[in-house]
Amino acid sequence: MTANLNVNTGHELIIVEISGQRFAIDIMSVREIRGWCASTRLPQSPAHVLGMINLRGSVLPVVDFSSRLGLGDSEPNTASVVIVTEIGDRLVGLMVDAVCDILTLGEGMLQPAPDVGSARVHEFVRGVITTNDGIVTLLSLDAVIPPGEQLAA
Repeated sequence: MTANLNVNTGHELIIVEISGQRFAIDIMSVREIRGWCASTRLPQSPAHVLGMINLRGSVLPVVDFSSRLGLGDSEPNTASVVIVTEIGDRLVGLMVDAVCDILTLGEGMLQPAPDVGSARVHEFVRGVITTNDGIVTLLSLDAVIPPGEQLAA
């Protein structure tokens, strides 16, 4: 079943917490993990774009991951974390509440997302993983910032 979801047994995922829920991100898309720092907002940018930060001389847009996933706006605080990800050919910062763990997929752990009557769910969700701590949703970062969508930077 994992072959249909394009994630194989043994693949490593980073588990993050957003709005009290756990989500998994492909570790190969993550470039670094940084503590929260204030961002500079750009006028007329999408609501889910918190602003931009300086990443070693480059301007990095930062997205409120909770807002982008439709889980409500997050208020950045000192415990917030920015995950610098490579989505397509650009770097994007994703603000999350916390980084929880690194998970190696075992046989039969990844299952298709249930049908909830919305095709949009399947754009964002690659599958669900059952763990001893509950259910973790595996996200497709390509849907977070689709190739044609412009960001603040």
